[in-house]
Amino acid sequence: MTDSIQDELSRSSSIISRIEPARIRAAADVLIEAFKNGNQAIFMGNGGSSADAQHIAAEFSGRYLVDRPALPGVCLSNIAPVTAIGNDYSFSIVFKRQIEAICRRGDVAVCYSTSGNSENVILAAEEAHARGAKVISFTGDCGKLRDIADVAVIIPTKETPRVQEGYLCASHIVCGIVERELFGSRAVFVDRDDTLAPNVPYCSDPDLFVPYDDVPRGIARLKEAGFLVIVVTNQSGLGRGYFDEHTLSSIHSKLFKVVEAGGGRIDDVFYCPHRPDEGCGCRKPRTGMGAAAVRKHSINPFQSYMVGDSDADMEFGRHMGCKTFRVGKGVTFSDAVDFILDDARPRRHPSSSWRAEGSRRGE
Repeated sequence: MTDSIQDELSRSSSIISRIEPARIRAAADVLIEAFKNGNQAIFMGNGGSSADAQHIAAEFSGRYLVDRPALPGVCLSNIAPVTAIGNDYSFSIVFKRQIEAICRRGDVAVCYSTSGNSENVILAAEEAHARGAKVISFTGDCGKLRDIADVAVIIPTKETPRVQEGYLCASHIVCGIVERELFGSRAVFVDRDDTLAPNVPYCSDPDLFVPYDDVPRGIARLKEAGFLVIVVTNQSGLGRGYFDEHTLSSIHSKLFKVVEAGGGRIDDVFYCPHRPDEGCGCRKPRTGMGAAAVRKHSINPFQSYMVGDSDADMEFGRHMGCKTFRVGKGVTFSDAVDFILDDARPRRHPSSSWRAEGSRRGE
């Protein structure tokens, strides 16, 4: 019996892992644009898909993970209009009729259908298009609805339970993206060695770890400007056995105390303990540490920065979607802070590019 349960779990996770990330990203982008412009997202579906539509609409009108202003997510599955329209007209237009009532140009119709062929959903999607709204569909690998949609998130199976599991997972990811990018915190990700302090190879003695003089005040300035400060550091000395977790914690405690004495605060530290040959997903330039920080602190990476001294740091930042600044060769942490605070300052006419090379070394 447990083997059959494991088989179902494996089949579900296999299907979910094959959903195209670009389609999820595109769906989030459509919703972000609509919400920024004061428009609404209108959800619909039948049966289990009706429940999923109500669920995701509530994630927007209530919240997903972030305490923030309510977003206009509404669902057309309320029992009174569905039964009234079905009784007085036809079940085929229970959603279309409501779209006629509330949908305006710039809104988004979000349509759930495991088969992709639900007539009432298709008619509503077509009506939404006629009214100048965008359409997002969540379907299995079948049906007409995906061909109507502006963005079609396709769950690569025709098995109804697996489709529903897949588009609930995809919808939750969309919720997270929308929340982070509309309301997420700004952060500065910072490398540790040769960025905050001179590198002592595989440092195992807190006394040898001495932050640069300008670091406490620089971090204080970032905090005053409303940034989270997150340290992301590769520490393969753990995996190599050169020091233990207690020693690493002592070094970071010293860093916290030095920064706090200068009026600043480091919000969190993420470290990778693995050797380069272990192929982990957290060692920079891979983004595992950044992704964990984004989830934990509801960070908007596209309004954030990465400061470091190496190619791996810069690649990490770019893969995260951050703006990057490279220190070293006479360019200091204070220079990085100057760049960030200048770049983040609201401008009436923002410059066309922040990637100019030069002495400031913004990348």
